Amino acid sequence: MAHAAAHPRASGRIQRLFPYLLFILFIAPNIALLVLFTYRPLVESIRLSFYDWDLISPQKTWVGFENYTDYFADPTSRYIIRNTLVFTAATVGSTMAIGLGLALLLNLRLRGRNAARTVLFAPYVLGGAAIGIIWLFIFDPRFGLVSALLGRLGLPSPNWYNDPNWAMPMVIIVYTWKNLGYATVIYLAGLQTIPRELYEAARVDGAGPWARFWHVTLPQLSPMTFFLLVTTMLSSMQAFDIISVMTAGGPLDATKTMVYQVYEEAFVRFRVGDASTVATVLFFILLGVTLLQVRFLERRVNYG
Repeated sequence: MAHAAAHPRASGRIQRLFPYLLFILFIAPNIALLVLFTYRPLVESIRLSFYDWDLISPQKTWVGFENYTDYFADPTSRYIIRNTLVFTAATVGSTMAIGLGLALLLNLRLRGRNAARTVLFAPYVLGGAAIGIIWLFIFDPRFGLVSALLGRLGLPSPNWYNDPNWAMPMVIIVYTWKNLGYATVIYLAGLQTIPRELYEAARVDGAGPWARFWHVTLPQLSPMTFFLLVTTMLSSMQAFDIISVMTAGGPLDATKTMVYQVYEEAFVRFRVGDASTVATVLFFILLGVTLLQVRFLERRVNYG
């Protein structure tokens, strides 16, 4: 009798644990991949930032915080951090602003809007290297399309490749163009979920187009805006392919960002400790900015 009574209790315990066991079974492969390909390299990168290593020698020399003190004492590092922040702010701001404008336009009942959506999204799925090569020809100061258009207006074409004042605007334009489709599609999906009754109520209250946009559209799009702000910022701060193909960080480090500096230190100069230092600093910048966004900006998000 005791055995028979224990059996139902054991069976009930198994039934209660089954959903948790099933959950662990499903997430275990993802957790394993994250640990293997994300968290382990991150920890290893932080560890290597305390060493001096040339990527070839079997010996690593412990230097403690020397790599960090040298990095922050170098004026070039501060210049590259500024480049990274300028590039990120410009690409994120322009991508979201223009993407919202295009989403509002494509949300209208226009002929051929579905084809326009497809064409607009296409650059986002193309490789950055291919896009960089195409835009190199477009920005060619002698024979490029931009030069031809400026010539029709009677304006000279800047020397985009060799002028430090124009190289950064060039890569900002290209990176923004590549990501416009992504922001547009996200905003367009948000626009199509806004109840029409809100606009009708605002119109009854006497709100004009601008008031409806400011008090109805923008608040309803706040979840999409927050999502885009986080994802595009993380993407822009890690941009590499377009910069590598178009300018290789030049001229005179005018377009060199922290991610490109990591590549250059590790695989061009073979200074793995310095590269890991830059990567670690970039990681904590990304982590800090993301936490600030979640902490302060998410409060203004309207999920209703």
